[in-house]
Amino acid sequence: MSTDGPGPRALARAKTIADIKRIGREHLASQGAAALSLRAVARDLGVVSSAVYRYVRSRDELLTLLVVDGYNALGDAVDAALAAVASDPATRFRVTARTVRSWALAEPAWYGLLFGTPVPGYAAPAQDTEAPGIRVIATLLGIIDDAYRAEYLTPPSAEPIVSAPTAADFSAIRAQFGLAAPDWVIAAGLTVWTTLFGAVSFDVFDMYGRDTFADRAAVFELQIDQMLSMLGFARIAEK
Repeated sequence: MSTDGPGPRALARAKTIADIKRIGREHLASQGAAALSLRAVARDLGVVSSAVYRYVRSRDELLTLLVVDGYNALGDAVDAALAAVASDPATRFRVTARTVRSWALAEPAWYGLLFGTPVPGYAAPAQDTEAPGIRVIATLLGIIDDAYRAEYLTPPSAEPIVSAPTAADFSAIRAQFGLAAPDWVIAAGLTVWTTLFGAVSFDVFDMYGRDTFADRAAVFELQIDQMLSMLGFARIAEK
């Protein structure tokens, strides 16, 4: 006799794991990733620490769960924002950049776990974190490649000199993501990728200084315009 959906035991386990992750995120925000402790999570969950270890084997495993969820939450936010946007690549790039910034400002501790200072003694396992971790860059590369295919991008007057090892890396990226874009576009995309997350990090971690800019949202829009120019857009889409 078959049943529809998970049974009570599976549902109870899933809820407990969700509660552990929720409390872990609360501790992430209040104490920082380096201070995350399963013993403290167990205390807030109202159980002995040995009970938590039946669901999450170590602090590092909890950090990995939070990293995976964080990347997916950011990726989901970007996907949702793009779902209602027209196909114009410059507009889609602008919406993606704004969404990354908005999510990061709403979830500074979570963003910090993903893109901030590494947690001492912790190395995120690639087999668990790589796929969710590249969701946003895959979206950005897709937008940039669409712009190239549609001939929105103007090549620079002098194309960048790309070393043989880097050209091989670019070829691997082209194959992995199914891109048509040549090296000069991928080089620009690489610079734009790091610029975007650098700009967001400066804002989230208050690296500009408290009184340097009166309107950081306006500064970010200026940065988006500069990134679009770096990519070779001949005109900047309406804001």
